[in-house]
Amino acid sequence: MRFHSPVIFIAVAVAASAAALTLTFAAPPLGGDVPTVQAQPAPEFQNIDTWLNSQPLKLADLRGKVVLVDFWTYTCINCLNHLPYVKDWNNKYKDKGLVVVGVHTPEFAFEKSTKNVQDAIQRLQIKHAVAQDNSYGTWKAFKNQYWPAVYLIDKQGKIVYSHFGEGSYGATEKKIQALLAEPSTAGS
Repeated sequence: MRFHSPVIFIAVAVAASAAALTLTFAAPPLGGDVPTVQAQPAPEFQNIDTWLNSQPLKLADLRGKVVLVDFWTYTCINCLNHLPYVKDWNNKYKDKGLVVVGVHTPEFAFEKSTKNVQDAIQRLQIKHAVAQDNSYGTWKAFKNQYWPAVYLIDKQGKIVYSHFGEGSYGATEKKIQALLAEPSTAGS
């Protein structure tokens, strides 16, 4: 392709650069409520290396409860900024039917060390269950792509809300409250 004018060449180069930057630095989707007709059953926790602060959990055994799944890693600054809210929701709502599961999925090799994760849990004073997902089994099952990422699972076991990245803490807490207020089905 030959350009006859340097102005056209520059315009094409600028447009291509802008497009590349947009694709590279695009913000994660906002998530939010999943319409009832589109809500899918949550996948089971898969290939978990170690359970910390809890015996192994199965989503099938948590029917009748609201489950908050939080994908995080202990060196992610966004996860650390988000963590106080997750801990607060656990403290406020654990006796009202909320189960918080932090799925620790490492970004770096040293984050695969169970000792390092245990030290972080102690340092960060995390009391909720933490599933160590070194092989990304649960990450892939949820089709997750972000740290932090929150998925809310209703009492019937369906993903009804998600949020990616920091923020929307008020909306997330309102959704937790609404889900806890819903009646359990007879089969739960």
